[in-house]
Amino acid sequence: MLQQFGDEIWIADGPGIEAIMGFRYPLRMAVMRLADGGLFVWSPVELTGALHAQLDALGPVRHIVAPNTLHHLYIPEWKSAWPEARLHAAPGLSEKRKDIAFDEILGDTPSTGWAGEIDQVVMKNAIADEVVFFHVKSGTVLFTDLIQHFAKGWFTGWRALVAKLDLMTGPEPAVPRKFRLAFRDRPAARAALARILAWPAQNVVMAHGTPVTGEGRAFLRRAFRWLKPS
Repeated sequence: MLQQFGDEIWIADGPGIEAIMGFRYPLRMAVMRLADGGLFVWSPVELTGALHAQLDALGPVRHIVAPNTLHHLYIPEWKSAWPEARLHAAPGLSEKRKDIAFDEILGDTPSTGWAGEIDQVVMKNAIADEVVFFHVKSGTVLFTDLIQHFAKGWFTGWRALVAKLDLMTGPEPAVPRKFRLAFRDRPAARAALARILAWPAQNVVMAHGTPVTGEGRAFLRRAFRWLKPS
């Protein structure tokens, strides 16, 4: 169910999914209502009847966004529910999901549909290029997989050890070690990070982890201090 997170932004959790080697991930999506009344849906989760009704009450779904090449599972069912909505894909996803007719490939420049209300930057990563968004009105930055956090006890046995070594279960959300190693072009990653840190961030929402509320920019500096030049 949708929960209001800030001014013109809502979040909703979906059923978790099982990834490689039995690791189970919780899922979270976000919805932002634009000035024209249309809805921008980020990283959609499984669509239920109740969620559909809540969205219809907020406004027409106009943009459905797959922010990286890993978060695309539910795009077809959302397009079926709102056939007039435009589909926006992270770089590389249209080649992976040739069965989906995307309307736009996301880049570093906001689409005309949300320019001035939502900013964005692409962080290129060998695991998955990710488009990071900033919702201006609520001061919220949205990360999909580049920042994660799992509560103590979420993983058990050997998976708990792997998650700890991958920096997924620390005291606060962090960039997993595997994603850190997959930033092959460090100068480009630092340039993208500089844009992100320039945003007046108050909050951070991630697909896998409890949102950070307040002092968002300071949190992001801590989360990416390993990427800063020495």
